Amino acid sequence: MTTFNMLHWIPKNWIVNKQQLIPYLFLFPALLVLGLTVFWPALQAFYLSFTEYTDLSQPPQWVGFKNFRLLWKDAVFWQTLRNTLLYLAGVVPILVIAPLMLAILVNQKLRGISWFRAFYYTPVVISMVVAGLAWKWLYAENGLLNQMINQTRFIPFLQSGIPWLTSPKWAIFSVMAVTVWKGLGYYMVIYLAGLQSIPGDVYEAAAIDGSDGISKHWDITIPLMKPYMVLVAVISAISATKVFEEVYIMTQGGPLNSSKTIVYYLYEQAFQELEMSYACTIGLVLFLVILGLSILNLKLTNRIPN
Repeated sequence: MTTFNMLHWIPKNWIVNKQQLIPYLFLFPALLVLGLTVFWPALQAFYLSFTEYTDLSQPPQWVGFKNFRLLWKDAVFWQTLRNTLLYLAGVVPILVIAPLMLAILVNQKLRGISWFRAFYYTPVVISMVVAGLAWKWLYAENGLLNQMINQTRFIPFLQSGIPWLTSPKWAIFSVMAVTVWKGLGYYMVIYLAGLQSIPGDVYEAAAIDGSDGISKHWDITIPLMKPYMVLVAVISAISATKVFEEVYIMTQGGPLNSSKTIVYYLYEQAFQELEMSYACTIGLVLFLVILGLSILNLKLTNRIPN
């Protein structure tokens, strides 16, 4: 039975043209899957944030805003929120600027440039579990990084290396470095697609006007790449806010909660403490934080009207 025959049962007064319904029929399977796997669980989590659901064998009990009051007084939550915002401020600017520089570099017409592109993109295809374990070994007390520091005396006042993952001052920044290393190639590809869409005539005209070398990137590349920079800023901000794997593999939130993020704290409450309703409350706050950051980012870059 064709799609047009399936539409014969629809009364003519319902729609002006039956063909208008055809796109929705194609969208319906995907919307059904999203509804069952994303939207419905999200609504359930929203409901559970207003309940008490510690005993999974019993139905949740409505408690109103009790979980939000507990969250307001939770010192660990505020520490994880500060850690998340620090992660956001430390990772996003680098992932907006550095991949663009790499994309400009590998966009040159040089012999063997495809090997450089593959080299920079390799961390993206490496599993985060493998990458986290490898970097955890590099960060170890007797790891490769500390051995290099001790042998080269790069930092003279350090006698036993840097406590990368065991010091509250260093832990979160060490995890940030892994996130940056893992994301450089991914965002470089996004920028590379944008750079290759810029016509070469634009640069030739700019060269005639005296804009060449580095100045051409200030005059042409960056203004034309602004939509891609906005996209990268939004995606990297959301990813940095939801960081979990690096923290779980390398530090598990320690030491002294110095590298614990909101998502890891949510995981602890849900799957270790079995505080499902409280975890849903944290998840709702996380959703509002991500939504607010996305809107603020778009506003600051004039991507939506005032």
